[in-house]
Amino acid sequence: MAGSLLLRVALFLVVLSSHCVLGQISYSIQEEMSKGSIVGNIAQDLGLDLKRIKSGKARIFTTDNTDHIELNKEKGVLLIKEKIDRETICGKTTPCALHLQMIMENPMELYSITVEIMDINDNAPFFQTEEIRFEISESVVKGSKFILERAIDVDVGLNGLQSYSLHPTDNFVLELQNQAGGEKSVEMILIKPLDREKQNRIALLLTAKDGGEPVLSGSVKIDVNVLDANDNAPVFTQKDYKATIPENAAKGTKLTSVSAYDADDGSNGRITYFMSKTGPELLDLFIVNQDTGEVFLNGQVDFEKSTHFQLEIQAKDHGGLSDSCKVIVDVLDVNDNTPSINILSKSNFISEQSKPGTIVVMMNVNDPDSGANGEIRCTISENIPFSITSPSNNIFSLRTEQELDRERDTEHNITVICSDEGVPSLSSSVSLRLQIADVNDNAPVFERSSYEAFVVENNTPGLSIFTVKASDADSNQNARVSYILEDSTVNGVPVSSYVSVSADSGTINTMRTFDYEQLKDFHFRVIAQDGGSPPLSSNVTVTIKIQDQNDNAPQVLYPVQTGGSLVAEIVPRSADVGYLVTKVVAVDVDSGQNAWLSYKLQKATDRALFEVGPQNGEIRTVRQVTDKDAMKQKLTVIVEDNGQPSRSAVVNINVAVADSFPEILSEFSDPVNDKDYNTNLTFYLVLALAAVSILFIFSVISIISVKIYRWRQKRLFYESAANLPVIPYYPPSYADGTLQHMYNYEVCGTTDSRMSDIKFAMPYSQNTLGRMSHMGTIHKENREEDDTQLNLEMSETNCPLCVSECVCVCLPCDGLAACPGGAGIGSSTPPPPPHPRAG
Repeated sequence: MAGSLLLRVALFLVVLSSHCVLGQISYSIQEEMSKGSIVGNIAQDLGLDLKRIKSGKARIFTTDNTDHIELNKEKGVLLIKEKIDRETICGKTTPCALHLQMIMENPMELYSITVEIMDINDNAPFFQTEEIRFEISESVVKGSKFILERAIDVDVGLNGLQSYSLHPTDNFVLELQNQAGGEKSVEMILIKPLDREKQNRIALLLTAKDGGEPVLSGSVKIDVNVLDANDNAPVFTQKDYKATIPENAAKGTKLTSVSAYDADDGSNGRITYFMSKTGPELLDLFIVNQDTGEVFLNGQVDFEKSTHFQLEIQAKDHGGLSDSCKVIVDVLDVNDNTPSINILSKSNFISEQSKPGTIVVMMNVNDPDSGANGEIRCTISENIPFSITSPSNNIFSLRTEQELDRERDTEHNITVICSDEGVPSLSSSVSLRLQIADVNDNAPVFERSSYEAFVVENNTPGLSIFTVKASDADSNQNARVSYILEDSTVNGVPVSSYVSVSADSGTINTMRTFDYEQLKDFHFRVIAQDGGSPPLSSNVTVTIKIQDQNDNAPQVLYPVQTGGSLVAEIVPRSADVGYLVTKVVAVDVDSGQNAWLSYKLQKATDRALFEVGPQNGEIRTVRQVTDKDAMKQKLTVIVEDNGQPSRSAVVNINVAVADSFPEILSEFSDPVNDKDYNTNLTFYLVLALAAVSILFIFSVISIISVKIYRWRQKRLFYESAANLPVIPYYPPSYADGTLQHMYNYEVCGTTDSRMSDIKFAMPYSQNTLGRMSHMGTIHKENREEDDTQLNLEMSETNCPLCVSECVCVCLPCDGLAACPGGAGIGSSTPPPPPHPRAG
């Protein structure tokens, strides 16, 4: 089996060294896809069988150690492992792609996978400032330009920044100007003269939009303060200024001076210079003197990072008019960088059987300077059997020039010196130590083909589990074995978070505390690698099994202990022996004997009535239920596991011994609540009785007051009747009358019929009638005060008294026949019967 394993390792190394690609496939996905989304069915697209993917232990490999995409071996599909942000991975670079490899074993196969990340419109354009302010004179002519801040959109293509819009456009419109690098400057053009007397402040909104679906936008407010006339704008003497500066120039070095003039006088002709907001890096690197227009270096420039800069300088007078110019700064290279030597590949040992021309060291030497300052040559010490060559630009190889003799020289110390062609020349060196060794033709071999170890859960992190051991038949460095934990995952977590392997001794230690209920076993591989060049290695599978401890108490599933119910179970009094009352259901998440549960009746109102099955938890009656048994029974059952020490749980069960629900309700009702209810009811009854009594007393007082008031009004009426004014006289020939004689009535009618009085007098002729008051009272001339009240003998018409309240009238009786019950004259309602009482 060891020989087969060696053959598999050798085939894998051959495949990787020769970059053998059996298949290549490309996919396109959108960024920000959710975790678990399918990238593609790689098994179907490559024509692979799912069994082959599983047996070949297919895995995904990336050169940049990114972990965005994973392989589902069960379905043969590629899935999104974590959300992908195209802007984070590629920035503005297009196209943006992830390059993966799928590796399979038995036999070894390598497939190249390219996943292109398509941009989505997930970033809206934005401006670096919240508000842009302008002070513009009302005399500014049409066509004047005002430079605006550009928006930024980190998306690319159509999802990037596409257009600008300005609202409202009554006075200004937008104009875009192409610049170097494909960018566009935004200018606001005046199309209508301003009038400060009509509008001294204008609020605009500049909106930047992209071309995505849906369209995203960002906006910035523009506040234009209209000033009094300033009819001349600053004008730069030239539009473009150029300056050169060496990259080692000190901070504060003057680059150039810009100059603008304004034909206005006073504050309108005073010019201030400043740099446009073209980027925070430029604002930090250069500064402009606001008064003189001098441009100074405010930081350190580096030719290797940027060879030139383009600044935008604005000149603005105090009237709000401005002009702009460009300052192009070219950075001159100086020989300020030594060659950088980077060892790409190095062999610490070389076999004495190596042929001449064998490469032992490959280096990459870079000098970021330009021209002769960046040209490099490398040399090595003399009298050694090695030479250095440059197979390609900036790549140097150290190779053997003749056959090596280990018995003559066991090692070589080589110094490589790389110098540039600058004046003065700068150089770097690196020392290499190369040992001559025997041929490394044996890989380490483990003592066993696989390992299995046990660890008890709730262990202490750092606990040593066991030791793997491998031996190598080679000698010296070729026999020095190092142990490496192969990268893999356990339940999606790196195995390195579970265990660690000592590189020297092969001792495997725990990195965390294990929980048997969450993880029962896992396996991983340990690589044994010797110190040869190239090194040889082998691996072995290690299985760790977690042993259970009794660390979990039983959990009662039924009956549920919520505390909200008083009666859990009902047992009729007719129940026989063995009647099943209920069953206690419990579980224990432990395993083995730690999960064996037993049930015991801990407490009971009547122990002779119930029993609990020790294995199944069933509660049954032990004897016949009798009338003497209490209706309310309370049982306490304890559930224990079989661990050492054992753990337990307690459950309380209420049992009602009754045949009807009302009987149960009366027994289990809460006396405290009934008492509270009766107390509250008594309070409300007393309160209602008091309110009714107060209302009754108030009503009696009101009625008495009204009676007294009416009595006093009646007395006052009779005392003041003689002083009332006279009402008009009705002649005896009243059109509707049927009587031939006139009768004099003195009537006092009220709403209460018992208070109405009528005085009757002898009939009078027309010339003997006196004056009548407006209240309807008729007085006889020379009437004596002691007239007695007579009963009124009504005529055949039974004429009623047409009165309401206390009214005295003198009318022909037949003229009153149409009165509606004494309410007035003119109604067609039939008359009521005669008044029961006459005064």
